[in-house]
Amino acid sequence: MSVISARRSPERDAGHGDAAERHRLSVSGGLAALSLDAMASVAYGPEAIVIVLAAGGGAALGYTVPVTLAIALLLGVLTLSYRQVIAAFPQGGGAYGVAKTYLGRRVSLVAAASLVVDYVLNVAVSIAAGVAALTSALPSLLPYTVWLCLAVLAAVTAVNLRGIAHSARLFIVPTAVFVLSVLAVIAVGLFRDRPVTAAHAVAQAHSLRAVGLFLLLRAFANGCAALTGVEAIANAVPSFRRPRVRRAQRAEVALGALLGVMLVGISALIVRFHIRPVAGITVLSQVTEGSLGHGIGYYVVQFATVVLLALAANTSFGGMPVLAQLLAKDNNLPHLFALRAERQVHRYGISFLAGTGALLLIGTGGDMNTLVPLFAIGVFVGFTLSQAGMVRHWWTDRPYGWRSRAALNGFGALLTGVAAVVVTVTKFPEGGWLIVATMPLLVWLMSGINRAYRRIGERLELDRVPARPRPRRSLAIVPVGGVNRLTKEAISAALSLGDRVVALRVIHPDEPEETTDFIKAWERWAPDVNLALVGDARRRLVDPIVEYVRGVGEPHVFVLIPEVEPAHIWQRVLQNQRGAVLAHALRRDTGAVVCRLRFRLDDEPVRRPGHNA
Repeated sequence: MSVISARRSPERDAGHGDAAERHRLSVSGGLAALSLDAMASVAYGPEAIVIVLAAGGGAALGYTVPVTLAIALLLGVLTLSYRQVIAAFPQGGGAYGVAKTYLGRRVSLVAAASLVVDYVLNVAVSIAAGVAALTSALPSLLPYTVWLCLAVLAAVTAVNLRGIAHSARLFIVPTAVFVLSVLAVIAVGLFRDRPVTAAHAVAQAHSLRAVGLFLLLRAFANGCAALTGVEAIANAVPSFRRPRVRRAQRAEVALGALLGVMLVGISALIVRFHIRPVAGITVLSQVTEGSLGHGIGYYVVQFATVVLLALAANTSFGGMPVLAQLLAKDNNLPHLFALRAERQVHRYGISFLAGTGALLLIGTGGDMNTLVPLFAIGVFVGFTLSQAGMVRHWWTDRPYGWRSRAALNGFGALLTGVAAVVVTVTKFPEGGWLIVATMPLLVWLMSGINRAYRRIGERLELDRVPARPRPRRSLAIVPVGGVNRLTKEAISAALSLGDRVVALRVIHPDEPEETTDFIKAWERWAPDVNLALVGDARRRLVDPIVEYVRGVGEPHVFVLIPEVEPAHIWQRVLQNQRGAVLAHALRRDTGAVVCRLRFRLDDEPVRRPGHNA
C-alpha cells in the first residue's frame, strides 16, 4: 500500500495561519462587532421599564432603580455564566452547545431555534429602530422607511461579507463614541449641583392604587430586553484571535460591566430628573437634555444613538453564522452553512440572515413597534436553557467550588425562566404568538434535516469500514449529436472509464436524409465504438435516451453528456441547455451515474496538421 501526500512548506502554512488570524477579532474588535445589540439596548431598555411603571402612576416610577438593579443583577449572573460557557465550549454555540451536551439533542434544538429567532429579529429591530430615530429627526424621509431599512441592511451585509474583523474595525469608532457619550451623560447628571427637571417631563401622573407584583414583573420583563445580545460573544468564540477563550472572556466581562453601569446610571437619572414617558420623545433624549442641556452634547448623544441602533444588527451577523455552522456540522442544517470563504466568512449564514431580515422589514413596513413585542421571547428561552445546562454541567463534573457556581446558575435560570414566562404571557396578544409558533416549527425542520442526513449516512456506511474496492464491469453511454471534436473528446473519456462504450443518437423518421448522412460520417470516422440509434416519431430528445438507459439491464451504467464550455460568460446565452435538461431527467428516472463533460473552447481556431504559423 502506498500513500501519496501533498506537502506544504512550514513557511506557507504559517503565512496562511497568520492571514486567517488577521481576519479574526481582538477584545476591542469583539466588543465592536458582537456587543452592539447589547450596547444599543441602553436606548430602549430603561424606557421599556418606565413605560410599564408609568401605568401605575408617579409612585410606581420610584421602582425604576430597584427594577433596573434586579436586571443588573441578572446581567451579572449571565455575564459570569457565559464566561464559564466560553471556557467550557470554545467551539462556540452558547446556549446550543450547553444544551446539546447536558440537556439532550431535542432541548438543544429548542435553544438553537430560540437563538435563530433572536438573531433574525435583532437584525430587523435594530435597523428599524435606527431608521425610526432618523425619520424622527427628518420627517421628510418617513415615506421611504422601508427603502432606508433595506439600504442599511445591504450596507451591513456588504461589510460583513468582507470579513468579521473588517466590520469590527469599522464599528469601533461609533461604539466608542456612543459609550463615552452615555457615560458622560451619567457622570454630568449625577454630579450636578442641583437636579434639573427635563423640559418634557411634566406629564401628570395617574393616581396610584397599588404597585402590584404583576406590574413589577412586567416592568422587569420589559426591561430585560436590554439583555439581548449578551450571549453573542459566547456564540462566536471561534471568531476571536488566539488565545480565543481568554479574549472572548475579557470581551464578555467588559460588555457586562459597561452595560450594567449604563443601565443603572440612566435609571438613576430617570428618577433624579423625574422623567416620564412623552409621545415622540425618547426617555434617553430627556435624560440627555436634563444632564447636558440642549447644546452640542445633546446632538452628539442623539446622533451616536442613531448610528449605533442602525449598526446593532452586526451582533447577529457575528453570532448567527457561527451558530449555523455548528448546526450544520451536527447535521441539523444543510451542510452549505458550514462552508467558509477566504476571509473567514460564513457566506451562506450571512445571506440567510440578510434575506430573512429583509422579509421581516418589508412585511412590517419597517415599523419598530410591530417588531419589538416579538423580540425578547426567544432570547430568554435560550438564557434559561443555558443556565439550566450549566447547572447540570457543575453537577456532573463537580470541580472545586462547584456548589456555589451551580447555585449561581440555578438562580439565573430561575430569573430568566420567570422573565420568559412573563414576556410570553404579556406579549402573546401583541404578536408573541408568532414566536411561540415559529420555534416549534424550526425544531421540526431541524429534526427533519437531521433524519435525512442520518438516512444518507446509513446508506453511505459512514460509521463503518467499507469493503475493499474491486474493479467492476461497466457500460458508458455517450449521447451524440454529430461527428465532431466534442463527440471525439466525450468518447475518449468514456473509453477510459467503462469496459463497454455505446454512442447513442436519437433519430426521427421524418428526417431520413439527416440520419443517412450521420451514419455515413460515423462509418468514415470508424471510432471502433458501438453506435445505437433510437427512433422517436414524436421528435422528443430526452425521453428516448432515458428509456434506453433504463432498458440496458446493466448494473453499473455511466452516462457522459458532452457540452461546450464557452470561453466567455456572455456566450452561455447561445447554448440550448439540452445537457442540463437531459442530466436532470436521467438522475430523476434512472440509476445511472450522470456526468456532464464540459469541454472549454479557446478563442483561437484549432490548427490542422501541416499548418504553419
